[in-house]
Amino acid sequence: MVKAAVAGIGGRMGSRIAQIIVETEGIELVGGVERPDHPVVGRDIGLVAGMPPCGVLVDDAVEAVLTRCDVLIDFTAPEASLNHLEKAAARGTAMVVGTTGFTPAHLEKIRDLTQRMPCVLAPNMSVGVNVLFKVIRDLTRLLGPGYDVEIVEAHHRFKKDAPSGTALKLAEAVAAARGRSLQEVGLYERHGVIGERPREVIGLQTVRGGDVVGEHTVFFLGMGERIEVTHRAHSRDNFARGAVAAAKWVVGKPAGLYSMQNVLGIAE
Repeated sequence: MVKAAVAGIGGRMGSRIAQIIVETEGIELVGGVERPDHPVVGRDIGLVAGMPPCGVLVDDAVEAVLTRCDVLIDFTAPEASLNHLEKAAARGTAMVVGTTGFTPAHLEKIRDLTQRMPCVLAPNMSVGVNVLFKVIRDLTRLLGPGYDVEIVEAHHRFKKDAPSGTALKLAEAVAAARGRSLQEVGLYERHGVIGERPREVIGLQTVRGGDVVGEHTVFFLGMGERIEVTHRAHSRDNFARGAVAAAKWVVGKPAGLYSMQNVLGIAE
């Protein structure tokens, strides 16, 4: 039985992940952690997640939950996730991280830390989205350079980072399939007299509003035709179920940084 704890258990994703753990065979919820000033600290993790009480209280320090779990699932914020990764690496405890908004420096630090512990890091834990990453790579290669690529993403008004981690991952998949880096060809804003569109550019556009769970569309725009590939998330459950599947998969793996495509067996 895999013993799992949830960082950010008082949030929308954290509480739903806790519920999915309880509903899933082969994995057990043994702890939850929140920042010290969060109102759920000290409350029963079952009640916090909208379930019957289970006799385990929400901790305000990640070290406490790491002593009793095999894997920590983290959907918090970049600085908090890095702190949790440092503490987990010191113990060799596995992690699943769905936090977005990491900087290049953060990612370099994560690569260093995961030399001492196994970690699944993915901006989107949805099975459908991770299949989409592969489909987009294949489409880019098959269509060739004659098609312009634009990516539009929409999320709820509370999302703090833009573009979404999923949109960036889609853009990176296109760039890699073309033998380029996103740093070279990514375009995030258009305004005023912008001139003719450069052929190699990959455009990323952001929409924020309401309660949109997540929507991503990749446009392949050719002369006389276009292809649109869209993924729409209707609830957070697909992310939560993917995170729990990743948690069951990563325990016992060698130290290293893994993706959801590793979990699904479709990594290139």
